[in-house]
Amino acid sequence: MESEDLIRQVMAEVMAKLGNDQVAHNSTVTAPKPAAQASGATKVDASSYPLGEKVPDEIKSASGKKLSEFTFEKVRSGDLGAADFRIAPDTLRMQAEVAESAHREPLGGNMRRAAELIKVPDDELLDVYNAMRPYRSTKAELYTIADKLEKDYGCVVNAKFIREAADVYEKRGRLKSE
Repeated sequence: MESEDLIRQVMAEVMAKLGNDQVAHNSTVTAPKPAAQASGATKVDASSYPLGEKVPDEIKSASGKKLSEFTFEKVRSGDLGAADFRIAPDTLRMQAEVAESAHREPLGGNMRRAAELIKVPDDELLDVYNAMRPYRSTKAELYTIADKLEKDYGCVVNAKFIREAADVYEKRGRLKSE
């Protein structure tokens, strides 16, 4: 079984368990290309899933490489490096639209937060992760982190999320003692 067929089979099983068996079993199945949004990203919904099959020309890496450029040959030759495999914020936002159109709003929210975090350097993300663990930060420290993410990287949704978490930690006694 080819790897593409295996992936399709696994996705079909996962989607069936989620109550949705709309995974294409034939790689020739395509949908009309959705109209473009003002932001430049394509407007998609559940009928656009999987994006790699239905709107492959819209899928790009953070480095700007198109999905069609990702081949084993290019990896072997060194034409593609680790940085090329980072997902682009627009791709995550499209995934959020797909999830939300399928009434999976929490998943869509996670994708939107992830799209914002693409701009944040990995070491800073790790610091945020560690600070968010219970008993690791004071409320003021968490609010400072939220302010920095919002100011330096435009992470409005994540900043709100961290402030809400700080408030919940306070109510539940999960903050670091000052």
